[in-house]
Amino acid sequence: MVHALRLEMPRIGTRKLYYLLSHELSLCNIKIGRDALFNYLLLVRPKKSYTKTTFSKHWLHKYDNLLKDYKIERSEQVYVSDITYVKSFERTHYLSLVTDAYSRKIVGYQLSDDMSTENVVKALKMAVRDRKSDLPLIHHSDRGLQYCSKIYQDILKKNNITPSMTDGYDCYQNALAERINGIIKNEFLIYKCKDGKTLEKLIETSIKTYNNKRPHLSLSMKTPNFVHEKTSQQIPTG
Repeated sequence: MVHALRLEMPRIGTRKLYYLLSHELSLCNIKIGRDALFNYLLLVRPKKSYTKTTFSKHWLHKYDNLLKDYKIERSEQVYVSDITYVKSFERTHYLSLVTDAYSRKIVGYQLSDDMSTENVVKALKMAVRDRKSDLPLIHHSDRGLQYCSKIYQDILKKNNITPSMTDGYDCYQNALAERINGIIKNEFLIYKCKDGKTLEKLIETSIKTYNNKRPHLSLSMKTPNFVHEKTSQQIPTG
């Protein structure tokens, strides 16, 4: 049963495994507690990342952090964005993610061979394309060159999205975006692909699985898509 789940979510945590398997374990009359399940499984330490993906020492305008003491109460209220690296046997690639802060759903992504703004902005365009409402929306990111660029800011302005950025070098100010990066890399992309095309297909499948099947502790063990769709239905449009 564990192997069947980990075919889709290779490094899903034991707490979430126990939650997903509890009904099936009961049907099979298997009595095991969560702590005992921990003892049966080998826990793997996540790999540390060292490749730098943020260049913030530039002359472009940087925006204020709007999320301090800010309460997030619905989907499509705050999007958080970040860039991380992923290696294949071919080269180092860069994955841009846009995540809904309330539902934890990945609403936009783009894999590319460089960190050019033209590639990074494609993840934002995907998120905007699938947006369900036109209520006020904040886009939060670090102070990287790509996010401060005219191309990126023009897309935000065109779609009435307000930019927000970290104050400086405090990674905790964009912790949610980095947390989602870590989940995708350390739970799904655990094997190095032969090339970018293979990696792109794996990322597409991984994000679909993450959005639709992986429960979140912060969402009371619901999936991101379930929470996103539920709250989106309550959002007035127009």
